[in-house]
Amino acid sequence: MSTPLTFTTLSIVIPAYNEGPTIHRILNKVKDVVLPNGIAKELIIVNDCSRDNTEESILKYQAENPGLDIQYHKHAVNMGKGAALHTGIAKATGQYLIIQDADLEYDPQEYKILLQPILDGHADVVFGSRFMGGKPHRILFFWHSIGNKFLTFLSNMLTNLNLTDMETCYKLFRTDMVQSLTLKERRFGFEPEVTAKISRVPDVRIYEVGISYYGRTFAEGKKINWKDGFRAIYCILRYGLLK
Repeated sequence: MSTPLTFTTLSIVIPAYNEGPTIHRILNKVKDVVLPNGIAKELIIVNDCSRDNTEESILKYQAENPGLDIQYHKHAVNMGKGAALHTGIAKATGQYLIIQDADLEYDPQEYKILLQPILDGHADVVFGSRFMGGKPHRILFFWHSIGNKFLTFLSNMLTNLNLTDMETCYKLFRTDMVQSLTLKERRFGFEPEVTAKISRVPDVRIYEVGISYYGRTFAEGKKINWKDGFRAIYCILRYGLLK
């Protein structure tokens, strides 16, 4: 029987690029989450050289919420979402960390769902799957969903995992484990790379839970495109075959 786990701080890594008009909304949602067992929140926001007022919005929010533990970092040049995640992961001091996109596609109230296998003492890593469970899902983009499932299938073949959603944003890691990885992908190749590399950590325990998904259209600001899909295939093959 696994021993229940206690820890003090969850680091929430938030990459941001041109999210100035709306980033306060996701920060409000994160602020409102009450984590179980008195776990504190450490927000790590990485501005990837946005061209809009993202920095001003973050600094204003930080000044208006002095009781919220917010670290703010920025890149001098645009380097990509993966690079922003590398920066945020390196800065994390919580015992566990979760990735949170700056858009409104994922619900921070579901941190509690992802944390449960950790707190029960079963898991080191938890993926939040958009393709399992009975949570709400916005209906969008047939071929995008087929692409996600194909990428997950290909990734599973090479990692010997049985995930249903490798491309999900919501990945919760034991911080020392993910910080021990040498991550290279600067754009959306982050997802297959980190999945392949975390799967090879000795004795790692990976779980998956169902989450909701409130997807954005491209007109609403969705940034991933078909080129990123081809890059993901390359990354799955590269990091899946490279032991």
